[in-house]
Amino acid sequence: MKTILFAILTLSFGSISYAQTGGLSAFPFLDLTFNARAAGLGGDFISVKDQDINTGIANPSLLNKDMANQVGFNQALMAGGINFGMVSYGFNLKEYGTMSTYIKYISYGTFQRTSINGTNEGTFSPFEMIAGTGFGRQLNKRISVGTNVNLIYSQLESYSSFGAGIDLAGTFYNEEKEFLVTALVKNAGVQFNSYTGNENKAPLPTEFQMAVSYKLPHAPFRISLLAHHMNRWDITYNDPTLLPTTDPLSGDTIPVPRASFLEKFARHFTYQVEALISENIHFRVGFDYNRRKEMALEQRPGVAGLSFGLGLYFRKFTLDYGFVIYSRAGYNNMLTLSTNISKWRK
Repeated sequence: MKTILFAILTLSFGSISYAQTGGLSAFPFLDLTFNARAAGLGGDFISVKDQDINTGIANPSLLNKDMANQVGFNQALMAGGINFGMVSYGFNLKEYGTMSTYIKYISYGTFQRTSINGTNEGTFSPFEMIAGTGFGRQLNKRISVGTNVNLIYSQLESYSSFGAGIDLAGTFYNEEKEFLVTALVKNAGVQFNSYTGNENKAPLPTEFQMAVSYKLPHAPFRISLLAHHMNRWDITYNDPTLLPTTDPLSGDTIPVPRASFLEKFARHFTYQVEALISENIHFRVGFDYNRRKEMALEQRPGVAGLSFGLGLYFRKFTLDYGFVIYSRAGYNNMLTLSTNISKWRK
């Protein structure tokens, strides 16, 4: 029984976050990518202001009147009975601003419950969810601000935890030059109760991000650069089991290798490109250097850290697909269906 519960807790706190930098906070599933457009662009995408309600949820300062009556259905396609996704909706408050409401969910499938001696005691299904609402307001022609409020719940067999968090964001957007700069603080909050008692509360995975986006004036490309984990300089992993070694020829001590200044700096950036082939077809590619360094197999790194996406824009709905490559041993597919309810009423 204890072995099974340990496996569930390990799954929750480790496998859905970066393998080497996890375990430092509660509710790491807050860092999951819940829409296909972002998945195809490296995981976090917060720097384009259009009608996409899912982008407005990732960065509430991007919420705008074009997202009114927009509905988004997001679903990850994973193996092993694990699935997660999001349902979202946007509505306009006229002169006050734009609001969103959403539910994010993670289901880990069905597990067998056994006693310490292996006796079958039935099954259980771990489940986690985030219920939130967002508000965005245009302060003037170029500056907008926004916030999300999230209620967080996790149920792992007989263990449960509850918390709350907020996101705060601001955006500068020059529509004429199609240039955007944005800043986002996400997952600032508290864990009200832990899985094993109130005395073991952990912080949420609070993160500060900044991003810039620019649409080339004479070419169908939008280029974005995302800086993530800006509130934590060193996001590399140092294996505590490694010890200095001795050179067998010279007898000199060889210290444990550590990341250089440039390596630590490079880990904070994700590179994103959207190819706007036409009004109906958009191709996307992203590269997260930190993901590559953390997840790639040492002997066969392949194209770990890359992600690809496709957006198909129809008259009444949009279909997005994202493909994320973690390593040769793992990848993720994600689908998003978005539509504006008003278009179906005409």
